[in-house]
Amino acid sequence: MSSRARKPQHPRPAVGVVVIERDRLLLIQRAHDPYRGHWAVPGGKVEWGESLAVAAAREAEEETGLIVAVGDVCWVGETLSPRGAVPAHHNVLIDFNATVVGGTLAPGSDADDAVFVPIVEARQLPLTPTMHELLDTLDPPPTYDAVSGRGRVPLQRQFKENA
Repeated sequence: MSSRARKPQHPRPAVGVVVIERDRLLLIQRAHDPYRGHWAVPGGKVEWGESLAVAAAREAEEETGLIVAVGDVCWVGETLSPRGAVPAHHNVLIDFNATVVGGTLAPGSDADDAVFVPIVEARQLPLTPTMHELLDTLDPPPTYDAVSGRGRVPLQRQFKENA
């Protein structure tokens, strides 16, 4: 057998934890590649024999010091090597809503930092690629009226200004 580790033959399941408190989203700054220094929700790979919810709670505690109660699935996606490239990774991501029930916020394994960020400011951070998709489901970008001549003013604000 070669000294090189074999690549998995199937996608690997991974989980994430979406904790929102007072319009602030829990994020960690990744301490390791891929995407070292980028921000994402806490999460990681599911261990053999571990349920998705248990994996999500474990990852949250390992990376943030917080104990969470895991709720329903809120987003599903995947990370995949770029098209045409030799596959280096393929993970199926399942993110769960969660609520903090204990612990103390502090970066742990795999995290250089752990913070609550206002959701409306999260996109200003360097995010992992899939975070943009997740944020679209949590904080959809506003719909703009191209006909009004008002540029990129959100429709909701236009109605308030014209009222």
